[in-house]
Amino acid sequence: MSTYTQSILIAFFITIILSFVLVIPWLIYTYRKYSYLSMSKTIIMFSFIFYFLSALCLVLLPFPSTRDTCSLQSPDTVHTNLRLFQFVEDILKDSGVVLTNPSTWLAITKQQAFYQAFFNFLLLMPFGVYLRYFLQERRYWKRAFIISFLLTLFYEITQRTGIYGIFNCAYRIFDVDDLLLNSIGALLGFFLAPIVWALFPSHEEVEAKAAEMEKKDIVKPISILLALVIDLFIVQVIWFIIGALTGYSGTFEFLVVIALYMTIFGFIPSMMNGATVGMKIMRFTMVHKKGKSIVKQSWRRCVAIVATVCLLEAISTVGEIQLDMDSPFYVLQIVISLLASLGGFTLTMIIAIHVIRVIVSGGKRRLYIDQYADLMATRKK
Repeated sequence: MSTYTQSILIAFFITIILSFVLVIPWLIYTYRKYSYLSMSKTIIMFSFIFYFLSALCLVLLPFPSTRDTCSLQSPDTVHTNLRLFQFVEDILKDSGVVLTNPSTWLAITKQQAFYQAFFNFLLLMPFGVYLRYFLQERRYWKRAFIISFLLTLFYEITQRTGIYGIFNCAYRIFDVDDLLLNSIGALLGFFLAPIVWALFPSHEEVEAKAAEMEKKDIVKPISILLALVIDLFIVQVIWFIIGALTGYSGTFEFLVVIALYMTIFGFIPSMMNGATVGMKIMRFTMVHKKGKSIVKQSWRRCVAIVATVCLLEAISTVGEIQLDMDSPFYVLQIVISLLASLGGFTLTMIIAIHVIRVIVSGGKRRLYIDQYADLMATRKK
């Protein structure tokens, strides 16, 4: 059992790491498709990732201590079992079970072969549950069985090939009984799945809420923030490429970044009817509440963003001033550096608290850059 729990723990930590990588793409996908974050679908998707990694770790871990696994095995080691129902014989062997005497049947549960077969049966049962959610209808049970069979075949081939040559000999056996037990377990999970998915909103309910959000023209604050993150990411990527090609930094870097901000948040929205690239990806645009020129208001928004960037950069620059200890202004420099650090931290916290308040308001508050430009988000063309 310690081997199983260790494998699941490793899968858990991998899932945590992947979550940091996948959370932004997942939010972008969810808000593009549904216009809101469906917690049920989020839980299902990330739990599926955790389950899939757990199953993979249970199949492959622990790894042998050396890649030369052939040296750890005797020449007559068997790597393949093509005899169907061999697990039944292994369970009954030396168990003392008499099939005609029911009182002896309980001894089966004390056999290691029984637990191995039982865990193989359970391994892909959750996979069948997830397949029912993705395929939705019961009539696709044959498709679910084939997918499950192919998945367990992938596991068995991976084991038999020593993870495709990483180890020179297989350290786990290719077993047709595992193919059978895994596939049947997944099929049972597929049929029992409605018991689990009754606790979650159906696809139809999620789609209905998405349609209602679109009809009411509701753009959640998370969508606006994600669009802003995408635009900021584009600025950083472009600068990274320019910096790598030119090798310049310092003042040149600052001027290029400001020019990029003006392009992303000023010129592009002026030409795209109020939408930045990030907004286009998130499927919404900005309009003035009273119908004023979107060009002028987009530039007001751009000025608010650039002013914030410049203020943060100025505080950072002042805080990095270094004087020689013999300088008569050395003490003043220390005080200024401390004040700059405090000012930068304070400004960052103010912005962070403001963003949190906007998120929890559910759309009743706007980002200060949108408030200053008097803009509001809309999905209407």
